[in-house]
Amino acid sequence: MTELFAALFDPNLPFLRYALVTGLLASIAFGIIGTFVVVRRISYIAGAISHCVLGGIGAGLYMHHVVGITWFTPMFGAIMVALLAAVVLAAISLRGKEREDSLIGALWAGGMALGFLFIAATPGYFDPMSYLFGNILLITAKDVYYVLGLDALVLLIVGVFYNAFIGLCFDEEFARLRGIQTHWLYLLLLCMTALTIVLLVRIVGIIMVIALLTLPAAIAGRFSRTIFQMMIGAILLCAMFITAGLGLSYHLDLPSGSVIILVATVTYLLSLIASVRQ
Repeated sequence: MTELFAALFDPNLPFLRYALVTGLLASIAFGIIGTFVVVRRISYIAGAISHCVLGGIGAGLYMHHVVGITWFTPMFGAIMVALLAAVVLAAISLRGKEREDSLIGALWAGGMALGFLFIAATPGYFDPMSYLFGNILLITAKDVYYVLGLDALVLLIVGVFYNAFIGLCFDEEFARLRGIQTHWLYLLLLCMTALTIVLLVRIVGIIMVIALLTLPAAIAGRFSRTIFQMMIGAILLCAMFITAGLGLSYHLDLPSGSVIILVATVTYLLSLIASVRQ
């Protein structure tokens, strides 16, 4: 870890500073949204959205490099597809007759397949591994502003609808009887989850995104009495996992995303053991 802190002050290694700052700032959005995802038990929906993101990334690469639409970047494509998946999942879940698990499976596999087809049809070499498993060391200064914008949006929306989100997560029927528009609130929660996932993919990739979104909140929930405490704990744990994973990956010369997720997984398993012994 001391090697990481020494490298952070090296003027020739700005990507490490960007990676750490972005990871710490992203922990705010991840901890807050992850708490709602865990409490509402929509982890598999979040997983489906994350895998659909590859379709948007592939479409962005194709439109940008083949069609020549310069503003249609992979990030733009990822955001559009993630939001579209959130809307479709919310609509089917709330109004449709189709089994939700069937739709999740279709979007999960279809999004991945579409993304690979677009990448294959785009001239040049684009490493899909960087999207599947992430690379926090590729974070740029522009990504820091994206994270700040997302944090501000999440804090604003959660601050305004905090009590309504609590009602949605714990007793949707009671919240509806109290006059809360739970359908629109659920859609808003899924859209916020989708935006957070797009950001999270930059750090740990599509395959492992669901782990970093849910594990910190799951661990914090074992030692918290309120949702607010759970959020704070998830934020701190997420920041700890990213910092420790980045330090270990730098020291051992290993992929940062995989190490971050492994640190989170080991901590979660240890929390399970600790709760069983109590």
